[in-house]
Amino acid sequence: MALATFAGGCFWCTETLFTRLDGVIDAIPGYTGGHIKNPAYREVCTGRTGHAECVQITFDEAVISFQTLLEVFFDTHDPTTLNRQGNDVGTQYRSGVFYHTEEQKEMTQNFIADLEEQQTFSNPIVTEITAFEEFYAAEIEHKDYFNLNKNQPYCAAVISPKVKKLLTKHSSKIKTL
Repeated sequence: MALATFAGGCFWCTETLFTRLDGVIDAIPGYTGGHIKNPAYREVCTGRTGHAECVQITFDEAVISFQTLLEVFFDTHDPTTLNRQGNDVGTQYRSGVFYHTEEQKEMTQNFIADLEEQQTFSNPIVTEITAFEEFYAAEIEHKDYFNLNKNQPYCAAVISPKVKKLLTKHSSKIKTL
């Protein structure tokens, strides 16, 4: 098993997407990249802790590669907006890859270079590439939030279209039930 840690805006979105992928054992919403220990959601939301909302993914490398996780990550959020994903604004919503190995760092750098060379996005990619240091799991009410709250307006307006895009663009990577 291996770990990957991605920050792509609201962790409700990122958790929802990655848990649907074959080979992903778990995706836990939480916080990383900040300067205080054991931050709470209400503190992270102020933007003063330095943490990003993220998802820590445990995956089986024999089933899904880190490269594939990168593909899904960059396909399902806007890596060109600094400290923002849609209406979610603040450093806690920044785009970031918090690498666990030098290989993940190199793969991420090369992946972004390829996206830039192909001019995949009309604006420059601002995703930070940072060495992983510490992960703090979010409070239990954030786990599986979308599946438990599909009719909540944020879920319906923001997360549902991302799920639809994932199911369309990456249908071969989805878990079979």
